Amino acid sequence: QQKEFDNVPAAFLFTTNCLMPVKPGYADRVFTTEVVSYPNVTHIGEDKDFTPVIEKALALGGYSKDKENTGINGGHYVMTGFGHGTVLGVADQVIDAVKNGDIRHFFLVGGCDGARPGRNYYTEFVKQTPKDTVILTLACGKYRFNDLDLGEIGGLPRIMDMGQCNDAYSAIQVAIALAKAFDCDVNELPLSMVLSWYEQKAVCILLTLLHLGIKNIYLGPTLPAFLSKNVLQYLIDEYHISKVSTPEEDLKQILS
Repeated sequence: QQKEFDNVPAAFLFTTNCLMPVKPGYADRVFTTEVVSYPNVTHIGEDKDFTPVIEKALALGGYSKDKENTGINGGHYVMTGFGHGTVLGVADQVIDAVKNGDIRHFFLVGGCDGARPGRNYYTEFVKQTPKDTVILTLACGKYRFNDLDLGEIGGLPRIMDMGQCNDAYSAIQVAIALAKAFDCDVNELPLSMVLSWYEQKAVCILLTLLHLGIKNIYLGPTLPAFLSKNVLQYLIDEYHISKVSTPEEDLKQILS
């Protein structure tokens, strides 16, 4: 945000709290609504009158020429919209693909992103996943790899973008639905969660997963600072949480 927004002739509307401190160079182009707000930034209230956003966008006019941006990996296209409603809408296809052996494993790879070195782990992990696996993803960690073209399995894209971190609910609902379909526990599914941690909201999501009894989570690239040795050992013993190592080693362990 702080590097790119200065050069984008457009208005920005924030609906969730992933808002970095706003710099003066683009503060007049930032708008907030719902639970997110920021000092001296125009907030769209309950009346949902987006006139200020629209007027600002029209005044700025956008780019004078068509401009094409790429993702981190040079990709030109991303596909989104795989909330639980969409995924469960093709549940029969997914279940058949698993039963037929076309889909061997699901990975939920996502979470918060950050600038610290080591977060390219998630890019390399996704690149190295076998062609008979599906990657579910959400939250800003997905931008490490969501522009990769990994192809399809039975007409379904191998990368399914489920939304923002607040959409972790969708991932949980999909896991529960699959467990019901296969008459098993969520922990018995061919599903592994490889999560990136960064801030408080991610902690809430992790605690939710633990409350639901989800085990064998891979967490990284660094562990939360509040995890004392005793707490960490408890999570390892009770929930089999692992710190990520290398994509090669973790994939080998997960798929063995």
